Amino acid sequence: MSNTFGKIFRITTWGESHGDGVGVVIDGCPAGIPISVSDIQSELDRRRPGQSQITTQRREADEPLILSGVFEGVSLGTPIMIMVKNQDARGKDYRETEHTFRPSHADYTYDAKYGVRDWKGGGRASARETVGRVAAAAVANQILSTHNIEIVGYVKKVWNIIADVDPDQVTRKDVEVNEVRCPDSNKAKIMIERIKTARKDGDSLGGVVEVVARGIPPGLGEPVFDKLDALLANAVLSLPACKGFEIGSGFAGTSMTGSEHNDAFYNDNGRIRTRTNHSGGVQGGISNGENIVLRAAFKPTATIAKEQATVNKLGKETTIKGRGRHDPCVLPRAVPMVESMVSLVICDLLLRQSVSHTG
Repeated sequence: MSNTFGKIFRITTWGESHGDGVGVVIDGCPAGIPISVSDIQSELDRRRPGQSQITTQRREADEPLILSGVFEGVSLGTPIMIMVKNQDARGKDYRETEHTFRPSHADYTYDAKYGVRDWKGGGRASARETVGRVAAAAVANQILSTHNIEIVGYVKKVWNIIADVDPDQVTRKDVEVNEVRCPDSNKAKIMIERIKTARKDGDSLGGVVEVVARGIPPGLGEPVFDKLDALLANAVLSLPACKGFEIGSGFAGTSMTGSEHNDAFYNDNGRIRTRTNHSGGVQGGISNGENIVLRAAFKPTATIAKEQATVNKLGKETTIKGRGRHDPCVLPRAVPMVESMVSLVICDLLLRQSVSHTG
């Protein structure tokens, strides 16, 4: 079940980076939800490779094919299967990695766990797997839209360049105005140039994606082990290259006193609100109705053009240089991936809340 996520709105992704295709099976989607190829395509377009000079130059149209579960534009309540064919796979570019482990990749660990691995572009460990997640989230977003829930992600940081963004006001339109998906236009220009330099140098950069979820009703979350923030952490950290998660004040909250950090309540025309949002919209593992604000840290892309020391399967020391097509910085394409995982968590918890109230 490690390839399956969710309790009611449950998804199972499948496929490898350079196999015939990738995709997802969605089970638990209610009947009657409007679903179109165009809605799925628009989200996949934001995730797909070859978008700009600062992303991988692999060319994939990422055209979704709905194989089941949808009839005359609406969900049937039965499993929905979505497939995307791999059209620009070049497995031969990775022949060197068949017997040699790439530093900071999943080559060695997959080999240690399974004794066999698909060495073509990382196989199942590749970010290509996230096609299924983003496609599933496009369906989940149709459910969220009926609850007026909006989820917006953006690049907050690349390397040591930090953007100034107001999570309460930022819009998807603000995010999509440039190729790095950073709504701070001045910092975006600096980020883009720094990524181009890293690519030219045969190196890579990491950074932070920030996501805000607005319109979340109070009461979502299932303590104690399925707390809202715990599920969000699980979801986000399951993304390739993600090495850190924080919500609300996060680690910065450790430098505050309790009196500074506590979010005071007040009555806003019959609605209970908080004057600050250091909790990031979650208290006791349950949403409090404020905006959920979280951040995901992504490491620098592991594949680089510089020669690196490593070993082969026999333990013999050698060197390796990255080949193939890779993002010099995963952040621009990671934005829709993090948004998708947030959407999937919120959608599943909404349905679970509905069941608990009616059951």
